[in-house]
Amino acid sequence: MTLLGPADVRRLAAELGVRPTKKWGQNFVVDANTVRRIVKTAALDPADVVLEVGPGLGSLTLGLLEAAARVVAVEVDPVLAAQLPRTVAAYAPELADRLDVVAADALVVESLPGPAPTALVANLPYNVAVPVLLRALERWPSLRHGLVMVQAEVADRIVAPPGSRVYGVPSVKVAWWASARRAGAVPRGVFWPVPNVDSALVAVARRDPPAALGVSREDVFGVVDAAFAQRRKSLRAALAGFLGSPAEAERAVRAAGLDPLARGESLSVGDFARLAAAARSVGSSS
Repeated sequence: MTLLGPADVRRLAAELGVRPTKKWGQNFVVDANTVRRIVKTAALDPADVVLEVGPGLGSLTLGLLEAAARVVAVEVDPVLAAQLPRTVAAYAPELADRLDVVAADALVVESLPGPAPTALVANLPYNVAVPVLLRALERWPSLRHGLVMVQAEVADRIVAPPGSRVYGVPSVKVAWWASARRAGAVPRGVFWPVPNVDSALVAVARRDPPAALGVSREDVFGVVDAAFAQRRKSLRAALAGFLGSPAEAERAVRAAGLDPLARGESLSVGDFARLAAAARSVGSSS
C-alpha cells in the first residue's frame, strides 16, 4: 500500500487550492508510519465497516481501506469530499470499491450508505471531537469499537475516572456508551499544519448503559450537565436549580444513596443513573 507522505499532502492541497482551516479543525496527517500505527492499534477485523469522520485528503482512509471490508468517510468540506474517491483511485485502485463518501456534517448526518458501521476510526477535528464521538455512539448502535485521535487534554477528560481532577461531562457521557482508554500519544510533527497542542489516541469499546431504572439517557445527561455546571459546589447546591430547590435536590441525592455534600466529580455514570431515577421519583411524589 502506498500511503500519502508530506509531499503528497501538500501537492494535493495545492492542486485543490485547499488551505487548512480552524473552522473545520483541519490538521492533516502527513506521516505514513503514524497511519500504520493507528490502523494497527484500531485492531480492525477484515469484516469491519469503518466510519471515518473528517478524512481530509485521505491519509488515514488509504490505510483503513486495506484493513477493513468497507470505509464510509463523512467529510464536511465539499472540495475534500469530492477529491477523496479520486485520491483512492490513484493510490489504491484495487480498493476503490470499498469506499463510500458522504459529503455532510457528522453532527447532523442521519443515514449512511451500505451496511451499518461497526468501527469508528478517525482523526477528529479538535473543535468538535467530543460531540462527534457522542453523536456517533448514539446514532450508530452498530458501532462496537473505535479509535479516535483527539487533543491530548480532551483524551484525558474522556478517559478520566471518577475523582480525577479532569473528570467531567465528557467522561460521564462517553462512559454511558462505552469504556474508554488512552491508546498512545501522537507527536505534533506528524500533522500539517503543525498544531500548537499535543494529540492522543483514545480507544473505545461499546458496552450496555447502566441500569437506569426507567429513566432515559436524556434524563441522566440532564442531571450530569447540572451537576457539572457548578462543579465546585456540592450536589445539593449544584442541583438546586435543576430540581427546584436545595431541599428537593437533597431529597433526590439521599434517595439515590449518595451524599448531598459530595460533588459531581465523585460520581460514576451508574451513580448518575440512580440519581436521575431518584430525581424523577422525588419529583413525581412532591
